Amino acid sequence: MAVIVQKYGGTSVGDADRIRAVARRVAVTRLAGNDVVVVVSAMGHTTDQFVELSRQVSPNDHPREMDMLLTAGERISMALLAMAIRDLGVEAVSLTGSQAGILTSMVHGRAEIEEVRAFRVKEHLDKGHVVIVAGFQGVSAVNKEITTLGRGGSDATAVAIASYLQADACEIYTDVDGVFTADPRVVPEARKLDEVSFDEMGEMAAAGAGVLMLRSVELGRRWGVPLHVRSSFHDGEGTWVREAVGGPPALVGIAHDPDQALVGLTGGGGPAAVVEALEAAGVAAETVGTGPEGVAAAVARDQAAAAVAALAAAAGPATVLLEEEVGKVSVVGAGLRDRPGAAAEVAGALGRGGIEVRLTATTPLRVSCLVPSPRLDEAVRLLHREFFSYGSEEGR
Repeated sequence: MAVIVQKYGGTSVGDADRIRAVARRVAVTRLAGNDVVVVVSAMGHTTDQFVELSRQVSPNDHPREMDMLLTAGERISMALLAMAIRDLGVEAVSLTGSQAGILTSMVHGRAEIEEVRAFRVKEHLDKGHVVIVAGFQGVSAVNKEITTLGRGGSDATAVAIASYLQADACEIYTDVDGVFTADPRVVPEARKLDEVSFDEMGEMAAAGAGVLMLRSVELGRRWGVPLHVRSSFHDGEGTWVREAVGGPPALVGIAHDPDQALVGLTGGGGPAAVVEALEAAGVAAETVGTGPEGVAAAVARDQAAAAVAALAAAAGPATVLLEEEVGKVSVVGAGLRDRPGAAAEVAGALGRGGIEVRLTATTPLRVSCLVPSPRLDEAVRLLHREFFSYGSEEGR
């Protein structure tokens, strides 16, 4: 008997009809003889609605109470799904993250999973029950406070439980068919990938591909849990994310992130100084390189003010640079290791298209460029044509 962990995102459980559709899929999987654990997100935009409601009630920060509020979204989904599955004649039980044994750090809003003690999950599976677990949440092992896991938290919950149960599959159901060579909403001719390595998927996620959150990819790699990204709307094969993939190294996709800002120092200070100042302020800057005005970094737009303050304190004779109307476009794949001039190749393609490159940065598996926001989608399409046009041998 196989153990299957299925995770359904907010779109997949967005209303009553979709919850019943998920219930039918889960019931079929259970009746085929599998043990099934389902991890659910909050319905649709429930979390956003809770955040907006909290702002209407209070303008102040209340981290503990926000976690108590936000975890209600997943509890609604899990209870409704359990009802729908039981109506199909399959026994099901819902558990909160804490009831399921998801033990976390003490940080509210962005806790990390430290341990899984899913004894109750295993007990219900042994009784033949489908277990529905609320994603995105857990409980601090130290002070027993309810915590949330931040962006991608439900994916992280699914991977953690799959690892604990040594599941045969961890299926991540979403509103797209799998991982594509680019966002199909921007590039209609983008192609679905059959498989992609953890390393490459991690780079895609870090560069803005939203189909999987970076943390879930990192956990899958750390715990050896292959991920199957599938559509919740049909039964077609999706994309497998695993340690090793077949074939020679190739390029896998174009990722983009519109929510970026460019910060840096002009007239002094090297990359190390920029990174050190940003890290000391708790600002994530995973794309650092050289732009026309000097050393610069791409940061999330909502961290731009903190980044500028950190650099101003460390600038010395240098001048702090800030540009908020930018987005990041990246070419990703193990095949870049065999292309020593890849950065110039990517920047050159954008330049020939008349798109200004404000920053270029590289990793062994990725070339990223910051471009003006109004031309970001155009940059994605241009690079996809350059590296993934039909008949091209670039993509996997």
